[in-house]
Amino acid sequence: MTNRAAAPAGARQLALNVLLQVQAGAYADVALHRTLGQAGLSETDRAFATELVYGTVRRQRTLDALIDQLGTRPADKQPPVLRLVLHLGLYQLRYLTAVPDSAAVNTSVDLAKANGLGKLSGVVNGLLRQYLRQSDQDADPLRLPDQPAIALGIRHSYPDWLIALWLDQLGAEETDRLCQWFNQVPSIDLRVNRDRTTVEALHTAFEAAGIAVNPLAGIPFGLRLVNHQGSLTDLPGYEAGWWSVQDASAQLVGLLLDPQPGETILDVCAAPGGKATQMAEIVGNEGKVWACDRAPSRLKKITANATRLGFTNLHTHAGDSTDLAQFYGLADRVLVDAPCSGLGTLHRHADARWRQNPASIATLAELQSALLAEAARCVKPGGTLVYATCTLHPAENEAVISAFCQAHPTWQVQPPEPGFGDGLEVAPQGWVKIWPHRHNMDGFFMAKLRES
Repeated sequence: MTNRAAAPAGARQLALNVLLQVQAGAYADVALHRTLGQAGLSETDRAFATELVYGTVRRQRTLDALIDQLGTRPADKQPPVLRLVLHLGLYQLRYLTAVPDSAAVNTSVDLAKANGLGKLSGVVNGLLRQYLRQSDQDADPLRLPDQPAIALGIRHSYPDWLIALWLDQLGAEETDRLCQWFNQVPSIDLRVNRDRTTVEALHTAFEAAGIAVNPLAGIPFGLRLVNHQGSLTDLPGYEAGWWSVQDASAQLVGLLLDPQPGETILDVCAAPGGKATQMAEIVGNEGKVWACDRAPSRLKKITANATRLGFTNLHTHAGDSTDLAQFYGLADRVLVDAPCSGLGTLHRHADARWRQNPASIATLAELQSALLAEAARCVKPGGTLVYATCTLHPAENEAVISAFCQAHPTWQVQPPEPGFGDGLEVAPQGWVKIWPHRHNMDGFFMAKLRES
C-alpha cells in the first residue's frame, strides 16, 4: 500500500500502465477497471488515475499537436512510452488546475526514469518547462492552422471526419459547443425503482447521507447525482434495489416505447439491461420482458441486476437477434436499442472517437437495418416498434429509419405524445434526436413505429 506522499506517483504509474494497454488495442474503460482492481490506491488516487486515463485519451490529438510543436524529434522517432509520459505531463499542466505545475513536471520526469527512459528524462523536463514558459507569456502554446475545421479538431481533440460531420449538421458555433460538452466529465443518472421506494424517499436518503441529487426534468423517476465521487455500490439503497444507473436519454427510450401493465415486451439488443429492467418494472408481474443478446456473459449481468431490483418477470434469450423466429408475432412492443458507434456518448467512452471511422459506420448501419427488419416481424398486429441508438450519425439513424419505411410501406413513424421529454425537439418526420449540448444528456436518436 502506498503512503500518502507516494500515492500520486502510484496513480500516475497506474495511468501509464493503462495507457500502454490502450495503445496496444485495449478499451480504455476495460483496461482501467481491470488495473484498478489489482491496485491498492485510495479512493482519491483512484479518481485521480481515472481522470488521467480518460482525460489523456480524450485529449490525445491536442496533446500530440503540442508535443509535435514543442519537441524536436518526430513522433515516429520517439519511444511510445515517452509520448505517453508527455501526454500525462501536458494533460496535468493544461487541464488540471488542482495539480501544481512543479508537481506535474517533477513527477513526469520521475515517471520517465522509472520506466526506463533515464536518458530521455531531460527531454520530458525540457518540453514541459518550455510549455510553461510559453504559457507564462500569456499565449497559448498550441498553434492552430488556418483551416477552421482542422483547427476545431486539434483544439478539442476529435478526428477531422467527425468534425466535418457535425459542421454539416450544426454549423461552427454549435459544433464548438458540442465538442466542449463531450470533453467534460460525464454525469451519473439514476432511475428510481418504483416497486421498492419513491423518488422523494430516495432523495431524502441521499440528502441524509450528504449526497446531492437533482431531479431530471421530464423524467418522472430520474435523479442526477451532483459531482459524485466514490463507489456507486456504497450509495444508500443499492443493495436494497432502490435504484439503478441509467442516463436520462436512455430512460426516455423506455418512456417512448410506453409499455403497459401485463404486456409482453421484447428487447432485442438488451445488454447491459437498463431498458429491460425499466420495462420489467412497468409491465409488472402480469407482464413479461424478454431480453436478448448474443453474449451469455452479458445476459448474466442483466439477470443479476433484475434480481437485485426484485423483478421476476424478466427472461433472457442468448442468440443472434437477426434471427428471432421464435418470437415472431409474440410481443406487444419491441425495442431495438441497436449496437452503434456510440457517438452520442463520447464523454463516457473516451476512446470511441478514435475507434470509429466512416467504414465502421457503414458496417454498423447494415447490421442496424437487419436488426430492425427482423424485430418488426416480432410485433403483434397493432403493436409498437421503437428503434434507438446512442449515436448522432445520420447513416445510423435517419437513414436506417427512412430505408426501413421505404422497404416496409405499411410501417410509419409515430411522433411522441405532446410534452414528451420536457420539450425535446421532434423532427417533422416524427423521430427524436437528442443533442447533448442542447439538452444536457447523452446523445440519442429514437423513433416509434407502428404498422397500419
